[in-house]
Amino acid sequence: GRPHTLPLFIERWCHHQRNPAVTMSRPSTYPSRKATLLSILSLLLLSIHHSTSTKLCPPFQRMSRRPSSSATTVAIAATLPRGGAAAKATTASTTVASSSAASSMLSSFLRTIANAKSHLAAAAAARSLSVFVMYPVDTIKTRMQMKQGDAFRMSGLYKGVTGSLVGQVPYGVLTFGSYEIYKQNLLSRFPNVKPAFIYALAAIMGDVTGSGWLCPSEVMKQQLQAGIYPSMSEAIKGIWKKSGFGGFYQGFTGGLARDVPFRVAQLTTFEVTKSLYLRAKQSRSSSDGDDVSLSALEAAICGAAAGSFSAAITNPLDRIKTLMMTDTTNAYGGSVAACASKILKDDGLSGLFAGVVPRVAYIAPSVCIFFVTYEYVQQKVNKSE
Repeated sequence: GRPHTLPLFIERWCHHQRNPAVTMSRPSTYPSRKATLLSILSLLLLSIHHSTSTKLCPPFQRMSRRPSSSATTVAIAATLPRGGAAAKATTASTTVASSSAASSMLSSFLRTIANAKSHLAAAAAARSLSVFVMYPVDTIKTRMQMKQGDAFRMSGLYKGVTGSLVGQVPYGVLTFGSYEIYKQNLLSRFPNVKPAFIYALAAIMGDVTGSGWLCPSEVMKQQLQAGIYPSMSEAIKGIWKKSGFGGFYQGFTGGLARDVPFRVAQLTTFEVTKSLYLRAKQSRSSSDGDDVSLSALEAAICGAAAGSFSAAITNPLDRIKTLMMTDTTNAYGGSVAACASKILKDDGLSGLFAGVVPRVAYIAPSVCIFFVTYEYVQQKVNKSE
């Protein structure tokens, strides 16, 4: 369910930032649910906006960085009530400062989205098409991970696709916008840290932030794929009646346990793959003095390879997440550790890799569909402008 095209999208967006006059088609280079949700809120509040330009900086390369030009940096963490006397001691001035910083951060987020709106629109169209086309493969993977008898049956292959699309598109906007804000603030706070590490950390934090939106749609999607409910409306009513609001965040910790390692593996593998490819391309180049770079197609190929590898090694965590989100009888204990223990007990080590083939098979076609659609829509947008 998690988008596997983030490195490709960032690569293409930053190519445009470096070459604004060139069209995109040209070559270029889980604790309790309440505690987990509060941690997401804290991540947002702790990311302090500084009043420098919101110009996006190219990821995965060294860049010049200037410290924040703000006269004062507000420590948001200090204004958060901790209960008891500390909560009562919160002053009006810190409350105002917190509100001002939050408002400034929201403005930065909205400016980031506005600056990237054509690219986000193209990415939304591309993501929607790739999710829709590859959805049956995702359904088969869910059935295999749940050990259902006839995983390849034709009926119900598109169950839950509407909810998945509703979750995925806003998730992409929220993740990208928060990624940029986290990146800007981390760069200003830690100027001596390698940029590649900052970009990876910002991407992970963006994933965690976006998970607050995505998780409910993932829960409904997987319960529909598993045949627990016959329709989206029945899923909403059934989950609410059984568990209330918290039911829509069932398996949230399992999702984070999968997504953070996946994103780390994906970004790292993408950079390694890209570096090796560029080195080989340089050795074949006739002019040694010229810099070589990735074309859009080459970036897509590297992204597909990185995503496929990352999907394979994180499949055990994906199965844990699937079982936690579809566990309506608490058979798997409600935690990542308890779920992993039961899988090993019931199915052995091989049980952790159930569904690995459709999970890996999902990635490369998904990236290709995303790439072709993204480039097509982006070209149409450029012509219309």
